[in-house]
Amino acid sequence: MAPSNFGYSLREAGHHFVRNGSTTFGAVVTIFLSLFIIGLFAMGSVLLDGMVGTVEDQVTIQAFLSDDAADADVDTLQTKIEGWDEVDSVIYKSKDDALAEYRETMTKRNAADAVAALDDRNPIPASLVIKLKDPQDVEGVAKRLGSDSDFAKVADVTKSDDGTTSDPADQVQYGQGTVERLFTVTNWIRIITLVLVVLLTFVAFVFINNTIRLSISARRREIAIQRLVGASNGFIRGPFLMEGVLQAIFGSVLSIAALEVIRRFGLPMLAERISFLSFTVSTHATLSTYGLLVAMGLIIGLFGSMIAMRRYLKV
Repeated sequence: MAPSNFGYSLREAGHHFVRNGSTTFGAVVTIFLSLFIIGLFAMGSVLLDGMVGTVEDQVTIQAFLSDDAADADVDTLQTKIEGWDEVDSVIYKSKDDALAEYRETMTKRNAADAVAALDDRNPIPASLVIKLKDPQDVEGVAKRLGSDSDFAKVADVTKSDDGTTSDPADQVQYGQGTVERLFTVTNWIRIITLVLVVLLTFVAFVFINNTIRLSISARRREIAIQRLVGASNGFIRGPFLMEGVLQAIFGSVLSIAALEVIRRFGLPMLAERISFLSFTVSTHATLSTYGLLVAMGLIIGLFGSMIAMRRYLKV
């Protein structure tokens, strides 16, 4: 569409909007619903990814220490682990802190008998709690720590009657088995979410293309007359492309408005009822989603119009 044809295309697109109100309304509604569903799913995927990330962030490694471990050896090990590339932080948890945490946990579970059975003793060892930059590295870091010679010096190993000691690696705990299943589930959730977004985008394009095709088909006689009087393909195509752009803009704006209502009012209501989950969508993610919807609407509107017109322009 040449710049000189821009004003004419805009005026004609406006006239088409008025003259073919029902067809235009159908196209705008189709674009709105398609983009709204895609945006809703994209926003849901952001929320789901945040929830999954929150669960994954709770995965830590706990290395139990012997009561007889020298403070200097523990400090040396802690400094060493903090220098590993995969490690985000290392926190020393004393026996008293571990006991207090156990008492609080058991109290919340109404397990007073378990607390009373301690009889003022503290059988819980001190430990190093290791948080990783990427929770997916937990198994590798745990194996590395379990075979580390400095950890072997301070690990809470047990001695048998024949003088042999247990494997220090047994004192490195991160919820083995459960964590692997967790990562498998979260990875599948991310893959399924991506596939569904791509599928919805394709379905939206098909529906919008068909709607625009019907709109152009209804004016095929007008196109034929323009071709008979010598109008170029670019001149004929201009108003239809502009109409597709306008339809996309209206549909995008409506979908963004509907999503914004849900974000401002719907998500806080969910957060009040399900307080243990996070329903916060960052400003960056929100703006990125809205920008993506506008871009998708424009691309679908333009390409939908171009593809739909090929039959009548014989390009």
